[in-house]
Amino acid sequence: MTEKQTLKTLRQEIDSVDDRILELLNQRANLVMQVGAIKTKNQSDFHVPSREREIYERLAAANPGPFPSEAVRGVFREIISACLALESTLKVAFLGPKATFSHLAAMQHFGLSAEIVPERSIPAVFEAVEKGAAYYGVVPVENSTEGMISHTLDMFMDSDLKINAEVLLEVSHFLLSRTGRIEDIKKVYSHPQPLAQCRNWLAEHLPNVPLVDVASTTLAAQIVGEDYTAAAIASEYAANLYDLKVVRARIEDQVNNFTRFLVIGKKITDPTGDDKTSLMFSVRDEPGILHRMLEPFAKRDINLSKIESRPLKRKAWEYIFYLDLSGHIQDPTVAEAVHELGACCQFVKVLGSYPRAR
Repeated sequence: MTEKQTLKTLRQEIDSVDDRILELLNQRANLVMQVGAIKTKNQSDFHVPSREREIYERLAAANPGPFPSEAVRGVFREIISACLALESTLKVAFLGPKATFSHLAAMQHFGLSAEIVPERSIPAVFEAVEKGAAYYGVVPVENSTEGMISHTLDMFMDSDLKINAEVLLEVSHFLLSRTGRIEDIKKVYSHPQPLAQCRNWLAEHLPNVPLVDVASTTLAAQIVGEDYTAAAIASEYAANLYDLKVVRARIEDQVNNFTRFLVIGKKITDPTGDDKTSLMFSVRDEPGILHRMLEPFAKRDINLSKIESRPLKRKAWEYIFYLDLSGHIQDPTVAEAVHELGACCQFVKVLGSYPRAR
């Protein structure tokens, strides 16, 4: 058999496999629709995040290869997203506009079949979920190089929403323009955070070019779409959306540049065995208080992955602390530690227990 004949035979086999995959996808969709009918009859939640995670982990563990295990989640995320849309529309609010990194984080977590809706501000995302206009919200909370996003933390003071999940998104910044030529660039537009994350690259390659702060990377891309002498720092997705050319790819100063996003909803998620819990609390100003507020966790060997303080805006020189710890609030040791913490606090608020991002 010639190589041409072998290639033809292999492609026919691939077509046959694809046909079987398509048949199984529709079989799965029919089963999901039956599940949806039962949920509707029993008035159960149509979206169960713990079930999704269970599917991802089971399939990744069972994968014999050579299909890469890291790709299993991406494939099944879209399958689950499309099947879920057959049950009901999963509406997700995010800090817009489209093509921002918040948009990419929402798509990464919920898949392309969810109805992902941009909101003008972080408070607007919270409001959409609180009022039931969206089932979930996605907001940025921390960047690995620029630190915490305080506005998101402050929103939890007056909100009863809970953190349902976290999303870690590798942030790659692209320099975009209409012409694709670096010599044409007379000014650079972007959000202040990407400008800060690319400051060394900009200083070296565009030392005399003015940098202009705008409200979002998407707005920067929109502006540059009408200005042949300007460039935007934005995502590669923005380049596709606004018909821009990539001048330079991955211009961020730090190679491992990640932004952490929170998925917010109305309920605390079930334990998965690999969870984090986030707390907010305020302590009285007295000697030894910092030691006493950490002691309940230290003596139970509970790992604290983050502690952050913010001014309590209602009273000068008093502070709110935000704490991330390993474990679920339903774990007895975690619950005991949080209860003991409350003895030395003016208040303690559990912001949520949720699966640790991978």
